[in-house]
Amino acid sequence: MEPAAVTPTFGEALRFWLKLGFISFGGPAGQIAIMHRELVEKARWISERRFLHALNYCMLLPGPEAQQLATYIGWLLHGTRGGIVAGGLFVLPSLVLLIVLSWIYVRFGNVPAVAAVLYGVKPAVVAVVLAAAWRIGSRTLHHWILWVIAAAAFVALFAFDLPFPLVIAAAALTGFAGARMLPRAFALSAHGPSKKAGDGPAVIDDDTPTPAHARYSAARLATMVAVFLALWMLGLGALVALFGWENDFTQMGWFFTKAALLTFGGAYAVLPYVIQGAVENYGWLSAPQMVDGLALGESTPGPLIMIVAFVGYVGGWTKQALGADATALAGILGACVATFFTFLPSFLFILAGGPLVERTRDDVKLTGPLTAITAAVVGVIVNLMVYFAWHVIWPGGRLDIASALIAAVAAALLVTKKSDVIPVIAAAGAAGLLLWMAGLQPAV
Repeated sequence: MEPAAVTPTFGEALRFWLKLGFISFGGPAGQIAIMHRELVEKARWISERRFLHALNYCMLLPGPEAQQLATYIGWLLHGTRGGIVAGGLFVLPSLVLLIVLSWIYVRFGNVPAVAAVLYGVKPAVVAVVLAAAWRIGSRTLHHWILWVIAAAAFVALFAFDLPFPLVIAAAALTGFAGARMLPRAFALSAHGPSKKAGDGPAVIDDDTPTPAHARYSAARLATMVAVFLALWMLGLGALVALFGWENDFTQMGWFFTKAALLTFGGAYAVLPYVIQGAVENYGWLSAPQMVDGLALGESTPGPLIMIVAFVGYVGGWTKQALGADATALAGILGACVATFFTFLPSFLFILAGGPLVERTRDDVKLTGPLTAITAAVVGVIVNLMVYFAWHVIWPGGRLDIASALIAAVAAALLVTKKSDVIPVIAAAGAAGLLLWMAGLQPAV
């Protein structure tokens, strides 16, 4: 007979969430797998069914699903403070590390040896994005109509340059209608590992009653929404009071709030929107710098959308938002502003909406829109890959053979060999350095 699972103390949970913040490599799939292994299989803090129920609903929300899943489980275990600690520690180590790496990048990125490494890394990032499209597509596109949705999303962005929110909204409406006409086509794909035989009871088991703090209350919902709106207005109001509405920091707060509400399907799906705003509209960084930032995001723990910290840092530094003598401080403030406004809505969605989710276990009404959105995300990611490839493999309208070869080898390793991202990026960086040392690398 399996021993009863032991309810963790708040201190024990805090130590786990801190550890998770430092080991959460591998993107959403890797992060979710780590939580499943540690929380479902080992500690048995939550059952398989409750874990997957929480995950499926986190995938319905805009924002990083792995970070929201951690917030949800922390909230179920220890209430609001548990959710804040779990979600916050999922992000904090990555923020600190990205601030350090961003400083190194802007300070030493033009050193020839460093530029050579980045030359090799950039085509590997193109391959990483391609592998993401392949991974999501192979899991999602199980019916011809989903292929049509993915292709339509790509054409809408690539050929017609339609706004990203419009593409996602159209996919959601298609899924809502399609689920009633072709329910099998829009059935939600399974996520996460399967339950193992012999798993014992969990602290939060299949039939465990919803904890008192997780039960729905209209008053609690209204209070939570009011608190988060106050936090958002206080943060944005402070930026306006200190710097004015047109200042880059204030615009970062406003822009990343909008981006946070559009991150359906993960970071790759929202990157086109971030590129459109941060690169083309505000000029906080260039397209090649965006590729470099994605490489740093892939190489650090935490959700990939943490690339917004890099965008904020480079934007604050480049614009000299606090003056020519305080570029590093401006970068740090930019990274913190971008991170705060990107992740604040995620906490609201879980802490305010969690009780509603607990009331609707086994409700599948929203699976149609989710499936259609995920299909559209495949097309969105392919469009992102083409954008990056154009700037990396065809810079200035000419084919860079070395970059093309690095991208092809990296794609083969990631797609067919299922290699880990970090070793592939490291090897690509080493290849760029070797090309520079041999005098074979084009000017960077």
